[in-house]
Amino acid sequence: MEEKEKEKIFSKRVRAGKRTYFFDVKSTRANDYYLTITESRRHPQGDGFIYEKHKMFLYKEDFDKFSDALHDTIQYIKSDLMPEFDFSQYTVKDELEDVGGSELKWE
Repeated sequence: MEEKEKEKIFSKRVRAGKRTYFFDVKSTRANDYYLTITESRRHPQGDGFIYEKHKMFLYKEDFDKFSDALHDTIQYIKSDLMPEFDFSQYTVKDELEDVGGSELKWE
């Protein structure tokens, strides 16, 4: 098995229009784990497409701080900036897929 394939432990894909987000758990040689978050955007070029990718690395010591900050920021937008907006119309359905291809449905 290739080194790149060995290090990927778990993956989720979220399709969002022209963008796709990948959440990948990977391991280091020392069997430590980290998360990569990749945004991939598709752009037309000639007869095909090119993909622009942006990647973030998140390490275990920052998981809780990152998760708390993301949650607080989203809650601020929902409750303080857009309290009248109905976010339920964006419920996740068939948007997430894991490496094995099985789909996760949230309602």
